Amino acid sequence: MALHHFHLKADWPGGRNEVGYIEADQLKSKISIPKEMDGPNVGTNPDEMLLGAAATCYIISLAAMIERARLPLAHMEMDSEGIVDVTEGIFTYQKIIHKPKVFLTKEAGEKQLKRLDQLVKQAESSCMISKAIAGNVELELQAETGIQ
Repeated sequence: MALHHFHLKADWPGGRNEVGYIEADQLKSKISIPKEMDGPNVGTNPDEMLLGAAATCYIISLAAMIERARLPLAHMEMDSEGIVDVTEGIFTYQKIIHKPKVFLTKEAGEKQLKRLDQLVKQAESSCMISKAIAGNVELELQAETGIQ
């Protein structure tokens, strides 16, 4: 078994509407509460970071699966949306919606397109971030696939 360790340092100067700073190996950012939650909206925030973690994990997992399946990828991009519910002052990260657009080259056949559709769905369940939030945050997939 291999264990990978990741470290992050956070500095926070005071109260709720302050601006802090986080730093990890390749991540360096100011942090604060977003404007949607009446914060100063400087740098990033936990809501964006959770969405970013889920989205990047999904798209990297999908890219690796497409590569292993030797599918002729033409283009891949994705939009993701995070939905936070606020009920009676309690903030709950309710749902993440991934909207990947994945296209194979013109040389791809029907069998390869069918395999792509399988992988697009399978990538969500193989992503470690999706596994980590399963049962707590609903995950939805709105994929568009085809030949380009």
